Amino acid sequence: MEENNDNFSSHLYVDKIQEMREKISSVISGQEKVSDLILTAILADGHILIEGVPGVAKTLTARLVSKLISADFSRMQFTSDLMPSDVLGTNVFNMSTNTFDFHKGPAFGDIVLVDEINRAPAKTQSALFEVMEERQTTIDGQCYSMGDVYTIIATQNPIEQEGTYRLPEAQLDRFLFKINMGYPNLEDEIKVLQAHDKTKKFTKLNEIEPIISKSELLELREKSHRIFIDEKMIRYIAQIIQETRCNKSIYLGASPRASIALMETSKAYALIQGRLFVIPDDIKFLAYSVLCHRIILTAEAEMEGITIENVVGNIIEKVEVPK
Repeated sequence: MEENNDNFSSHLYVDKIQEMREKISSVISGQEKVSDLILTAILADGHILIEGVPGVAKTLTARLVSKLISADFSRMQFTSDLMPSDVLGTNVFNMSTNTFDFHKGPAFGDIVLVDEINRAPAKTQSALFEVMEERQTTIDGQCYSMGDVYTIIATQNPIEQEGTYRLPEAQLDRFLFKINMGYPNLEDEIKVLQAHDKTKKFTKLNEIEPIISKSELLELREKSHRIFIDEKMIRYIAQIIQETRCNKSIYLGASPRASIALMETSKAYALIQGRLFVIPDDIKFLAYSVLCHRIILTAEAEMEGITIENVVGNIIEKVEVPK
């Protein structure tokens, strides 16, 4: 703990994290939980899947977060006719040199927005498998590495399923979080209307200045990894994951990747909250976003109308909180 205490305020950029949270809240009302989850995932070096109906600012949120970090941003709009080469890039013959030159696709960037990820066929979705897990891709036998802060933020619409291709469980598991972005409440929607009425337009993202640099983000990730987590908290995480594997309503439980994700994101979330250590509330708050896309309910549970959120909530209530 002494190492973590050294110059905590100055070295961990706590003020900058708070500034990022406030900037997101000023542009997008009522989504403080979503913004905290996105910042947590970025600090924990993981990818994010945002699910929500059209018009709740999924894409705007992803673009806004990318603007707050001084990093290269790229966007891909997934469609049914998109090919893997459209995502990763392709080798093009150069007649002047009589060789092939590699032209990078939009997957090469620091923060990559993948809009409507479930609209592309499986062949194109699978093009992201290697880059999501290993931060590299292999094309024609040549390996190309991604940047140090490489993060994919994908969106999908849970309602409109015509012409979509469901993401396989193996790819869902590669997302650190699945964040459900719902409707704003009455007061927040009034704020949205007032802001739009006042400016007659939504915030211009190109007017937003970066708050944190890539080097600062990498340092934050390093400090996040060193946040203290007690053995009791580690056991608490393991018990929650174990419960997903023996719950009668669950057909497929969470893997060890989920337990690692829950531990690392708990550290990152503690850092965002300005703490040097993980508490049970961090784990309970993050469990839904870590687990809900990683477990599959039994057919009987689905027929009874039981939701994954209900099951995860019951598991959290069942497992004893460490003292």
